[in-house]
Amino acid sequence: MSDLRELYQEVILDHGRKPRNFGPLEEANRHADGYNPLCGDQVQVHLHVEDGIVRAVRFEGAGCAISTASASLMTQAMTGKPESDAKALFEEFHQLVVGDGHCGERLGKLVVFAGVREYPSRVKCATLAWHTLQAALDDDGREVTTE
Repeated sequence: MSDLRELYQEVILDHGRKPRNFGPLEEANRHADGYNPLCGDQVQVHLHVEDGIVRAVRFEGAGCAISTASASLMTQAMTGKPESDAKALFEEFHQLVVGDGHCGERLGKLVVFAGVREYPSRVKCATLAWHTLQAALDDDGREVTTE
């Protein structure tokens, strides 16, 4: 088994079982809901954005280990980022899982999701929280769906 595959399993299991930043965010001033009707994953992303900086990110919902781990890692990666950097990180992550797998150095632990692109049905699990984050950043009130 490759080192990346082992790391993938370790990180997914860890964040899937013990998600970071899970729960409501009282000071949230942006919010979006996401739903994957194919497998039933649901996520709500809560943001506190102040002066163009994502000060706090939390999520709630229920989903598979990949969906939960992706949301957990996303919240860690986004906290403290300017909105423009958060949107750029979304694009890099999206390219990693649906594109050619090339990624920038900013992704850090998120590179473990590179293998997801080999399983098209799991790509939606990995990207649901990210698309929901994008809607929350845009603050347009739309519900995100993977279909």
